[in-house]
Amino acid sequence: MSRILDQRILLLVISFSASVQSTKVLSKWKKCGDPECEKAMSRVQATTDYLGPDCRYLTFKTGEEIMVYSKLSRESENLWTGSKGKDFGYFPRDAVKVEEVLIEEEVEVLTKETDFLCLQEDKYTFE
Repeated sequence: MSRILDQRILLLVISFSASVQSTKVLSKWKKCGDPECEKAMSRVQATTDYLGPDCRYLTFKTGEEIMVYSKLSRESENLWTGSKGKDFGYFPRDAVKVEEVLIEEEVEVLTKETDFLCLQEDKYTFE
């Protein structure tokens, strides 16, 4: 009896993990200005207000300046990653205009699970 229960719990965990994994990673690849994605690639200005759907996204108002650090590639080329003050997150590239290009040559690297973490109330969570 306990063996059957253990198998059911394992199947439930596997099925839940598969569904969570499919929603938390936005892309397997990203383009950066360096292999560690530490250098700012460009400075952009918001052309529209944007309210992100969850804590992985950057919220901003028209006219605000954002520093871009990476651009998702292949599966989600429309999403860029940047910062505005202390806030950091993803945003759609069509919500901004490029003001200054800081790095001409982009490097494509694999994303990591940690690229898609949310930080809320001092806890990391996956969406």
